[in-house]
Amino acid sequence: MRTIVVTDPPRAAAEHVEALAGHGVATVHEAMGRTGYLGPGIRPAHLGSRIGGTAVTVLSWPGDNLMIHVAVEQCRPGDILVVTTTSPSSDGMFGELFATALQYRGVRGLVINAGVRDVAELHAMDFPVWSAAVSAQGTVKATPGAVNVPVAIAGQIIRPGDAVLADDDGVLCVPRADVVRAVAAAQARSDKEEASRAAFRRGELGLDRYGLRGRLTGLGIEYVSADEYARRGDS
Repeated sequence: MRTIVVTDPPRAAAEHVEALAGHGVATVHEAMGRTGYLGPGIRPAHLGSRIGGTAVTVLSWPGDNLMIHVAVEQCRPGDILVVTTTSPSSDGMFGELFATALQYRGVRGLVINAGVRDVAELHAMDFPVWSAAVSAQGTVKATPGAVNVPVAIAGQIIRPGDAVLADDDGVLCVPRADVVRAVAAAQARSDKEEASRAAFRRGELGLDRYGLRGRLTGLGIEYVSADEYARRGDS
């Protein structure tokens, strides 16, 4: 691993990131062909937050949060700090003191493929966090790593400046080069979902709206009355 800090990487446009955040993780994930999801292992420490921001990435050694301290200086308003480690770790690498420093700099939240602590304090100060673990286990500040280099979480590559979306459904990364296309695709998906929502409110069934009835026959699904089912002895 090259121990390096990349300063001032290009970032996705703030207005596009805001638009994507408004649609939510699940909608954007579907709209983008089900790509970019960081998996069910990264979960919110508390429910109820929905954020979008640009990634400042950190690659740290397990149990060592030195490079998070280094990364704070590189953060701008509208960023989300994204942290992973060179091998699996559940140690509590981040707490409310880090959050205090990041809030001052306008950072919107944290995504970390390791542990966090001070969960009650993070909730009270309204600093949203998505993590792989919650752990009181502390860390050291001893080993160099990297800031603003590509990192991987659950097989997904996050590059500095990419759009990161996070809500109760998890975390999604949209590459900076794809953000404009993602905004258009997410809006189309949201419009389609709203049309379906209105139809369901009128009583229409998904079987009919999505043209599924014909598929049932091909799958060998048959409809029988309760009496016929009993006569067959299928129960």
